[in-house]
Amino acid sequence: MRHKKAGRHFGRTANQRKALLRAIVSTLILHERIETTLARAKEARAMTEKLVTMGIKGDLNSRRVALAGLASKPAITKLFAEIAPRFQGRNGGYLRIVQTRRRMGDSAPMAVIEFVDYESRKQEAGKQSEQEKGKRAEQEKEKKSPKKAKEEKQDK
Repeated sequence: MRHKKAGRHFGRTANQRKALLRAIVSTLILHERIETTLARAKEARAMTEKLVTMGIKGDLNSRRVALAGLASKPAITKLFAEIAPRFQGRNGGYLRIVQTRRRMGDSAPMAVIEFVDYESRKQEAGKQSEQEKGKRAEQEKEKKSPKKAKEEKQDK
């Protein structure tokens, strides 16, 4: 019987389960938003929140423990350099799980798991990309006809 046994087994052996969760967590850290089944999202949230807390500590021991648990150097680097500093003053609750749909094949409940500041960072990135597009358009004009671009600048 499974009385008071925490965690989900996903019908896998311990090594397969550990590999699955490591892959989900490293992908979540690298992309900051993924869609997976609800059960996997809930298990990944617990593991990721512990890693972000280690990232906030930022000392050498935390980095070594995180690397031992995740074993993905790019993900650990991004965690300690970009993600953890964003949550410096926050005491947990770094992730959000939003149920989305039911998967067609087996009707499993799907969910999106993302960092809580994902939407605001996405909007900032969109504004920056719009500004970059404007700068690029000006550069394109200058490349095509430098005389006309100089005349337009003088007219302004």
